[in-house]
Amino acid sequence: MSNPGAYQSLRQDEAVERAALLTVTAYEVELDLAASEETFDSRTTIRFHSVGGDTFLDVKPVALRAVTLDGAVVDVATLAAGRLPLRVAEGDHELVVDAVMPFRTDGEGLHHHTDPADGRRYVYGMSFMDAAPTVFACFDQPDLKAPFTFTVRAPHDWTVTGNAPGRQVEPGLWRLEESQPLSTYFVTLVAGPYHHLAAEHDGIRLGLSARQSIARHLDADAEELFTLTRQCFDEFHRLFGIRYPFGDYHQAFVPEFNAGAMENPGCVTFRDPLVFTSRVTRGARIQRATTLAHEMAHQWFGNIVTPRWWDDLWLNESFAEYMGNRVTADVTQYGDAWVHNAHRRRQWGLVADQRPSTHPVAGNGAVDAASALQDFDGISYAKGSSVLKQLAASVGDDVFLAGVVDHLTRHRFGNATMHDLFGSWERAGAGDLSGFVDGWLRTPGVDELRLDREAGALLRVPPADHPAQRRHTVRVASATSDGDWDTRSVAIEAGSTPYAVEPGAAVVVDAHEDSWSLSSPDPTGVEALVRLLPRTDDAMLRAGIWNAVRSGLHTGRVSPADDVRLVEAGLPSERNDDGVAVVGAWALGRLRAVVEDPTDLDTRVAGAARALLAGAETGSTLQLAAYAVYVEALDDEAELRAHLGGRGVPAGITVDEAVRWRILVRLAVLGHLEAAELDAELAAAPSAVARVEHARARASLPSAEAKAWAWSHFTGASTASNYEVEAIGLGLWRRGQEEVTGPYVERYLTELPGIAEVFSGWLLADVTEAYFPLTARSPEVLERARALAGDDRLPPPVRRRVGDLADELARRL
Repeated sequence: MSNPGAYQSLRQDEAVERAALLTVTAYEVELDLAASEETFDSRTTIRFHSVGGDTFLDVKPVALRAVTLDGAVVDVATLAAGRLPLRVAEGDHELVVDAVMPFRTDGEGLHHHTDPADGRRYVYGMSFMDAAPTVFACFDQPDLKAPFTFTVRAPHDWTVTGNAPGRQVEPGLWRLEESQPLSTYFVTLVAGPYHHLAAEHDGIRLGLSARQSIARHLDADAEELFTLTRQCFDEFHRLFGIRYPFGDYHQAFVPEFNAGAMENPGCVTFRDPLVFTSRVTRGARIQRATTLAHEMAHQWFGNIVTPRWWDDLWLNESFAEYMGNRVTADVTQYGDAWVHNAHRRRQWGLVADQRPSTHPVAGNGAVDAASALQDFDGISYAKGSSVLKQLAASVGDDVFLAGVVDHLTRHRFGNATMHDLFGSWERAGAGDLSGFVDGWLRTPGVDELRLDREAGALLRVPPADHPAQRRHTVRVASATSDGDWDTRSVAIEAGSTPYAVEPGAAVVVDAHEDSWSLSSPDPTGVEALVRLLPRTDDAMLRAGIWNAVRSGLHTGRVSPADDVRLVEAGLPSERNDDGVAVVGAWALGRLRAVVEDPTDLDTRVAGAARALLAGAETGSTLQLAAYAVYVEALDDEAELRAHLGGRGVPAGITVDEAVRWRILVRLAVLGHLEAAELDAELAAAPSAVARVEHARARASLPSAEAKAWAWSHFTGASTASNYEVEAIGLGLWRRGQEEVTGPYVERYLTELPGIAEVFSGWLLADVTEAYFPLTARSPEVLERARALAGDDRLPPPVRRRVGDLADELARRL
């Protein structure tokens, strides 16, 4: 994998200046994808009006062949850092750009993938943030929207799908209709020998596509996917009263996609592991359903109306996160979507809000597009969603939805800001929302809600660095170890709110996660929870308890030893497969990193998972989740190898591809197999999934050779796909392998400054994180990591990730 080039990321002040100068009226893009597997020809005609002045075009080619402005030649030698200077007079103009562009393998631009299962080639476009100029020349900022028309030449066995309906006009030549006005970051193409399925609903043509090697799995899930799509369309149309305006609605499952999905109007792209090639839990299906609903919500909020700049990205993501969960819970078979959200998303946001890099939900200071990418985090998604849910509860659903409709109507196919949206809510009857904005959206950090037993009170403790006045209306659950749970609604606004509690009772503050808050059990509560968890059956309450326990470890308020006791007590009685998967992964990951004896932890978690397996229904997804935890905690080579051969596996568990590679990765971590055995496994059944898990397993081997192989991918000496590189980094660092990983601690600290020469965009930050030496439990490493985080010579995404990981290392120490 190679960096496609070092480019200057667009600053907000530059975007404001260019938007004042230009109005773009149309893009016509011609691509030839058939001539080469490394590059493609890109010819772009841009029509725009200017008030006159100096500006620049964004284009990041392998070669810039020719550029003309109103027929006059523009000197291509002036291209620098992805920018071509232009001087334009007042009036209407036509700019034509002829370039050779790179196929990429990092999940951005026009990504190229060769399927290891059958050798077929696939491409898809991801234009998000700074990537569009590696596909077509453009004025790349969200508030210069324009219609797009595409003509694409492709191999004859390929299909081409994009933002607008299209057809093949001759063998290998495709023309797409003119789209609605789009921001450049929404533009996509999905091209290759994809397997396609079609349906229709309410006058909207629906489509699904995926690689040929997973076609049968898409076929198996198609009924569920189409049903979810129909249900969500009906609900969004009911809620907003505004028809979906982008023509066809195609959902493409594409390989090696960095995000969960991208909301491109008319052609949403999803990571194709969401086409399940092995048996999965109910929680995995809920995650897919909420992702599908999330991207559909974007068709209104984000696509019809788009933020003017990235500092309002929460207008996209927080809204889609809230509506995706809400609509999934309200109208699909997954009525427990909010329980899933509690297990999977809450801690992501809470931890992000406690990091040094915490930022406001709104107005996050995104000075340029590259730094804005790092704010697509748990704050913009999970926290923002929680805040919007609180707002809807406060102002009432009628006012909330009326404000949204007003916003979408006023700014249809245009751009808007947070102030525009809140103005719509205030006009709809919400009243003055300035205090809400200041406390919840403009001020970073999370309040801790803490029980003071002696005073008989609940305390609101705002973060010291970011104090704010915030009111929390939450449900507080309490119970003694021999009693039943009692739940009461409590408003917590001042520093101290009276709350009487029985002696020895467990208290779970914000038990149903009604507010954005942080809490954890005190020592008395831990003792009660050890006895209460086995007989607590309310799924949402259990999720609230587990989140409090996980927060307690993160903040240091609950000891690792007590956390182990709680996992041992609570895991065997968990009846939500998301709870099993999340708590199991947390215990064997974050908790394992800090306990005194990780082998003892593994034994106790394996015992808890075995107890859960014994009581789980044969063939249930609960059993599947329990078995996954059991395998990852097991250290018995003979039993693992027996299971690999299908012997001794619990009835109801099939050793499919996912289970097989889970066992192989565990054997690799324990050092019970060789690289050659892993290579043979991959050769026997090559697939995209197998290739990633093979990379993870090989990097996890406790040998000097394996770690050197893993490190070669960090430096760029060896290349692999984006999924593989991240898996290799995560496999490199395993607790208990410090003897062989030791040399790479120093290498990371000294070689990190060169990473931007190897990786870019999304992957730059992900690789920084995946390769960080979290197993190096040393104050010296912490000190040097903090120094790197403050080094202005490193790219901002690298500094930010290193700073957050230094914070995590400090907490572990």
